[in-house]
Amino acid sequence: MELGKNIYTLRKEKGFSQEQLAQKVNVTRQTISNWELGETSPNPEQLILLSGALNKSIDELVGNDTKRILKEECDDNEKAIIKIYIALAFFCGTIAGIWSFSANRFRYSEMALIIAAGMIIGLCFAVVCHNILKYLKKQE
Repeated sequence: MELGKNIYTLRKEKGFSQEQLAQKVNVTRQTISNWELGETSPNPEQLILLSGALNKSIDELVGNDTKRILKEECDDNEKAIIKIYIALAFFCGTIAGIWSFSANRFRYSEMALIIAAGMIIGLCFAVVCHNILKYLKKQE
């Protein structure tokens, strides 16, 4: 059981004997030994005391990798934002391209520049909107 290994490792890192940790958690030394061996597990109240004594969150004690999950969520959000930036750039570039083509007065090289300018405007628009939304979210 990962919880038992974590209790053992954290206890050793803190320099506690089983007896010292048992006193902090209000259990016997044998109970600490049983937890570390995976024979029994602490109840929720004991987990809270154990968390405080070892200065670790309950998630860290039981082996939940919350940091990895949060990082994956952040990565997914960043990928979504990049997709929005690209979509707005292409959208504005397409609009500029259609306009420059339908105007029927530009050479192909000028149309390419107009399309590029439209894409840059789209990116700028996306960045501005993104920062406004971030600001509004902080104000909540």
